[in-house]
Amino acid sequence: MSGSMAQKHKEVLVLGAGIVGVSTALALQLRGHAVTLVDRKMPGLETSYGNAGIIQREAVQPYAFPRDIGTLLRVATGRSNDAHYHLDALWQVWPRLFAYWRSSAPSSYAEIVPAYSRLIEKCIDEHAFWIEQAGAGELIHKEGWRQIYRSREAFDAAASEATAAAREHGLGCSVLGSDELASAEPGLQRALAGAIHWTDPWSVRDPGDLVARYAKLFIRRGGRFALGDAMTLRQQGAGWSVDAEGGSVQAEEAVVALGPWADALLRPLGYRLPLFIKRGYHRHYEGHAGLRLPMLDVERGVMLAPMSRGLRLTTGAEFARQDAASTPVQLGRAEQSTRELVPLGKPVEASPWLGSRPCTVDMKPVLGAAPRHKGLWFNFGHAHQGFTLGPVTGRLLAELISGEPAFIDPAPYLASRFG
Repeated sequence: MSGSMAQKHKEVLVLGAGIVGVSTALALQLRGHAVTLVDRKMPGLETSYGNAGIIQREAVQPYAFPRDIGTLLRVATGRSNDAHYHLDALWQVWPRLFAYWRSSAPSSYAEIVPAYSRLIEKCIDEHAFWIEQAGAGELIHKEGWRQIYRSREAFDAAASEATAAAREHGLGCSVLGSDELASAEPGLQRALAGAIHWTDPWSVRDPGDLVARYAKLFIRRGGRFALGDAMTLRQQGAGWSVDAEGGSVQAEEAVVALGPWADALLRPLGYRLPLFIKRGYHRHYEGHAGLRLPMLDVERGVMLAPMSRGLRLTTGAEFARQDAASTPVQLGRAEQSTRELVPLGKPVEASPWLGSRPCTVDMKPVLGAAPRHKGLWFNFGHAHQGFTLGPVTGRLLAELISGEPAFIDPAPYLASRFG
């Protein structure tokens, strides 16, 4: 990770204090810019808090829309825990879901993967730099994570696909049979078909705390954090202004790093980007249930992640309006299926956490200059991998704003790709 001094230092507003916004603020600060980070809450308390806490170096292939009839029927009839939906939300979002489905066709998907993987392959290096600078090493475990399988058929198919992907992309991957998995994870209460152990990723015992540590580093280095309302963003003279506690904050440039709230800010400015959200739930349970590494129970659609607060169960996607009432159907199923594997402790929180993942129809984030507004920049749409990719796209955007050579070709991620 390196940053050369920009020819002209600028004043920049970064809207959103999740992992993407904080990483962008740090990367801009590294290049000599005067940065104000703005959010309605303290850093790391929204989407960046609610994830599996894995820096997913292996995730070179983004989550595609299912295309086989069997999977679609299981989701439609409520027999799959991978997805849950509200009918009223599907009616509103179906054009974007259809575009997502089209982008997941083999020919289109084959063009998306290389661009996506170029971001993913940098994630460990970029996080490692900031982890060291922030003194956050005690939060990190570098032993990877596992996908576990209950049925032999599913395990055999997944093992073949995983080893092929590992060879193609140079990833660390071990296939564990039933006995090997039982030895590696003696806390499991029942025999399973096997597991795929991805060895490159790092796991974080408190992802919200890691974001907060990054933000504290930003402030120690002279950055400013302001509690404010990003939705008040407006052009002011040759720059931008936003309302915050103590009065408005102005700057020459503004970065929209608002994750699932980006669309609400940009629509009044005339942007109609093909964005949508996937909601998700998690809850902590006392203890770690004897688990050594995070694991995804693939056939039950739940991630089990040992965290500082206990064992975190994280669900798949829920398609619902962002402001709709909580319907943690998937989490209830996840609790039941997890009790088949490990002794699940009492819930830590009184109610489950609910958040939204910001998605694009072609599975790639949106970053770079806003096509129609001078001094406005985008960095959002990371879907399931915002926690993984925050430092990567933060650096890339900072290089674009600074006029530096970009360490990754930004063309596949620019908003102009949507016309």
